[in-house]
Amino acid sequence: MDLSGYEYVWLIVIFIVGFFAVRMGVGIWASRKVSNAADYIVAGRSLPIYMIGASVMATWFAAETLMGASSTGFQYGFQGVIFDPFGAAACLFLSGFFFTRLMRRARYLTVVDFFEHRYGKGMTILASIAQLMTYFVWTGAQMVAAGTIVNALFPSVPLEVGMILVAVWVSGYTMLGGMLADTLLDFIQMFFTAGGMALIFGYVLYQVGGLDGLLSISSTMYNPKPFTLLPDMGGEAGYLGYFGSMGWMYWIAAWLSVGLGSVPTQDLFQRSMSARNESTAVWGTYLAGVLYLVFGIMSPLVGIMMFKLNPAFANPDGVLVGAALLYVPPVLTAIFMAALASALMSTADSSLLAGASVVTQNLFPLFGKKLDPKDEVKWTRIMVGINGFIGIVIAVSASVIYELGVVAWTLLLVGLFVPFAFGMYWKKANQSGGMAAFLGGFATWGLLTWVAYSFGMGGDSTMVVCAGDFDCAFWDAVYIASLPAFLASMAFMVVVSLATQKADAPKPITDVDGNLMDTNPFHFLGIMPIKDALRKLRPEEYDK
Repeated sequence: MDLSGYEYVWLIVIFIVGFFAVRMGVGIWASRKVSNAADYIVAGRSLPIYMIGASVMATWFAAETLMGASSTGFQYGFQGVIFDPFGAAACLFLSGFFFTRLMRRARYLTVVDFFEHRYGKGMTILASIAQLMTYFVWTGAQMVAAGTIVNALFPSVPLEVGMILVAVWVSGYTMLGGMLADTLLDFIQMFFTAGGMALIFGYVLYQVGGLDGLLSISSTMYNPKPFTLLPDMGGEAGYLGYFGSMGWMYWIAAWLSVGLGSVPTQDLFQRSMSARNESTAVWGTYLAGVLYLVFGIMSPLVGIMMFKLNPAFANPDGVLVGAALLYVPPVLTAIFMAALASALMSTADSSLLAGASVVTQNLFPLFGKKLDPKDEVKWTRIMVGINGFIGIVIAVSASVIYELGVVAWTLLLVGLFVPFAFGMYWKKANQSGGMAAFLGGFATWGLLTWVAYSFGMGGDSTMVVCAGDFDCAFWDAVYIASLPAFLASMAFMVVVSLATQKADAPKPITDVDGNLMDTNPFHFLGIMPIKDALRKLRPEEYDK
């Protein structure tokens, strides 16, 4: 993707610089509103429904949704983007219905707080490690995408240098303003990103002949059925080239990787826990799910339409930007490109803050480092910078966007989702079971990734299907192996918990102050009147 020859590249640069300046300005302003960790991490638990919904949607509307999904749609149609946006939207609805209400009621600052109160020290350490691994990888994905844009605008600037420049800027304003800066910027840029995506979709739809032209498209690069979500086991495509049990395992894993793997994540619940009350948290998550599905599906549709218009497009990874350059007026293209860069920063800043919050709120206390309110903010800011550095190292080492974005959540699917869900809804879940589920899931994942890569599991190995392409074979094996690893995690949870009930008595769920929570699981569900989320509350009505 090279934009250096584009006549209006200067206009794109002006808008991007303007967006960058606004982000830093908001960070400086928000830094003056921060006095303690609650202000910095969850914005004082005061955000209304529209900011919760917009912030979650903007945070998740990331590199893999925009650039990755359009590219994958160009190649595989809807089959290729089950991970995201379909699985991601499902995750938001599932989170809102099953998990958000209790997390907000408990007034946790981090998702790891749940593991600490429900299980104990051992599970807290493992959950923290999983969160950090995830956000290092996810930050890396955003940095790759941002560096790609910088390199496209200025080909003389190496990809790695572009990554570093963006990482320094994002880390800077996040260190200053924390969650308040993130949510305000998310709310603003959502309109530009979603609006720009809708404009590109509209212009490309016009080029293919409207809705009738879109529905008449009969194939993509590798898939003869571009609009089906089901595997084509009886045809030529299978699921992403896999047939039989391997194909079905891959297809199910595609739904679960983000659909369940993204549930126990800090960036999602950090926004839910910033809501002013439980109803706002729940309905804000539902709103984000609707927004995400509506605008997220446009990206692969643009990819599908671009295949019809330009089947020999030189670089599938640049399909979305190519569509903007070819069919959208220059000023609107410039605004969208700036919004695209801003969207990547929104996701990256959330990832940086999420990882830093886990370190200061969960790991520091475990190892005896007690911080006063001022030091909590200082050390969280320091950790934002450290996380940014680690994200850059990962980005430089593995310069792939969609794969990094998806595998980040697969890490949590195989290790953390089962202890999280069982801990909330199964009274017999204990720390021994949770740790066994975590470690057993990861061990199974590693072993079966090697098996799928080298030998296959009920079908050809991924190395055979990918014709010797290491990157293709490795990523496919990682995803395919995640399904049996997830099932193994559940088995470890149940067997070990039941076997250790006397030696390791289950702990009840408690809130942030250690008070017992209501144990009726029906009171955890996101079934609440929306009026409580919509009406304007007096400050004393906020669930502090």
